[in-house]
Amino acid sequence: MTKRFIAGGCSFTLGNELSDDRDGKTPSKKSWAYRLFKTSRDDDNTVYLCSAFGGLGNSAIARRTFNAVANNDRVDCVVVMWTFLSRYDWAMARHKVLEDTRWASISPWDTNAGNEEAFRTMAGSETQQEQWRVRKELFRETGVKDFAEVIYKYAANQYHETYLSWKSIIWLQNILEKKNIPYMFTLADNSLFYQELTPHKDQDSFMKALYSEIDFTKWFSFGERMMGFNQWALLNDYERGTTHPLDQAHADAVKLMLPTFEKIIGGKR
Repeated sequence: MTKRFIAGGCSFTLGNELSDDRDGKTPSKKSWAYRLFKTSRDDDNTVYLCSAFGGLGNSAIARRTFNAVANNDRVDCVVVMWTFLSRYDWAMARHKVLEDTRWASISPWDTNAGNEEAFRTMAGSETQQEQWRVRKELFRETGVKDFAEVIYKYAANQYHETYLSWKSIIWLQNILEKKNIPYMFTLADNSLFYQELTPHKDQDSFMKALYSEIDFTKWFSFGERMMGFNQWALLNDYERGTTHPLDQAHADAVKLMLPTFEKIIGGKR
């Protein structure tokens, strides 16, 4: 029977801006996750299932990965690349254009102030600018934009975002362990654990206790202080699109990741 190799994450996992990206929606075969799948699995009974999507926050990554696991009986393994702190996942009033008619992934770029930054950042890509214009209109239609303005004006803060992210990571970790599903986690940016050189866990005893629940024996990082994929690609001057590392960075990342993957999950079978 067919087994699933499940990949979770945001645009760094989906493969936005890679050479085979056409619509920002279809999983790339040039991404680190797909390359890891093809390198580590050589049987026809295992297929690649990508639950990643651009703009997701860590709560949404955990939710969508869990949904993929829950709806597939035979899961070979799970790999996840966690992302930045500042994104929220919210079940809204039901609307046909929301994910599963309910879910919205919200970022600072969805506010009036952030929208200007988004278009400046995407200035080199008409495709990305058009995708963002469509998103802006959909969020206005569904009420998500007004909600985003309120969140980022009154409620958003790094402490709460760290708490939500770590809670989501621990939640998914514990589900996978309960189901005896092998997994490996990695990250796009170490702002998930650090503010510059200061660890988030040192803020108070609660954060230290929460941090201690994360099983870091199942993680791969790209360098000291949990360096993330995007930081590593920037540090090593890999070719970039508008906001993402391109094909060669993903290919070389897999070479670094593979020994840890094989140690945690196992090699070809």
